[in-house]
Amino acid sequence: MQSTEQQVTVQTTLIFAVLNSLHQFLYVFLRYTQLSVGLCKEFVSMGFGSSKCLSTARLDGKVAIITGCNTGIGKVTAKDFFQRGARVIMACRNLKAADEALEEIKKQSENCENCGEIRTTELDLSSLESVRKCARNILKDERQINLLINNAGVMNCPYTKTKDGFELQFGTNHLGHFLFTLLLLPEIIRSTPARIVNLSSVAHLGGTIDFDDLNAERKIYWRVGAYSQSKLANVLFTKELDRRLRKANIQGVNTYSVHPGLVKTELGRHMNAAIPGFSTFTSLITKTPEQGAQTTIYCAVDEKCQNESGLYYAECKSKEPSRAALDEVTAKRLWEVSCKLVQLEEMYNPFEVPK
Repeated sequence: MQSTEQQVTVQTTLIFAVLNSLHQFLYVFLRYTQLSVGLCKEFVSMGFGSSKCLSTARLDGKVAIITGCNTGIGKVTAKDFFQRGARVIMACRNLKAADEALEEIKKQSENCENCGEIRTTELDLSSLESVRKCARNILKDERQINLLINNAGVMNCPYTKTKDGFELQFGTNHLGHFLFTLLLLPEIIRSTPARIVNLSSVAHLGGTIDFDDLNAERKIYWRVGAYSQSKLANVLFTKELDRRLRKANIQGVNTYSVHPGLVKTELGRHMNAAIPGFSTFTSLITKTPEQGAQTTIYCAVDEKCQNESGLYYAECKSKEPSRAALDEVTAKRLWEVSCKLVQLEEMYNPFEVPK
């Protein structure tokens, strides 16, 4: 038989386990409620239309890098830039799919005059080694970088870790692009005027940066919450990058974070598992990839936003992001933590342009 002391210990352990489970349930419930309310408000404010970038600006002589653009809005963006005369670099994880997309873009542009150039390169944002290798190759091959579109991402997938041990959505959507951008930044600064566009999402409204558990190892994994955290990180990175560029007195490099809208692409293939009935609910308001790419294209080429930086955009205009996305203390801390996680050398200064 167990002693009275042992029985008390077992009972105490059970009580703490129940309280911990209840705490995690309430956390997920509150985050879900906050996200749902935010999404409803956003859809009401946006209406059910879709804005279009009307700029006819050319990109002749410009170099544009787009991540994850073998399908969806990234592919539409690549096609648009190519037809505007840019040299487009499609940085994708699946090179076979990227090459096929490249050929489709060329075929669809046969009747377009004064197209630019287009090529593919391998980039797996879930691997810091791949990110570094891709950046090295680009810096070796290209003499300038005028546009960087951080488009690639994963969404609401089952719990998985990257090759470097990070939760997949945070590691791919934020850390991979964070490192890629900072490695390319000196060349971008040298290529001014230049623009950096980070694809975020309205889902950032339900996000918080959990510095004590960035990899979701200590709580019940809620894939929607993890996605929201990564999208909030995109907005915070955009704002902090802009702040540091201004602090370094660097002019001509502008940053933008973008909500493309609810777009029907392969990115949402895990949504029904995360939120039952999601595809049925959103079928009436989803955009085509062509519609979803418009705000990205607007931020990249339109003259009306060429003097704006550090802002959040939806439907081809700037909008107020969540309160959490405006927290400068969190943005600075996220930058510092991210530098350590991607193992950027302490002496590396991305704002210093080699002569």
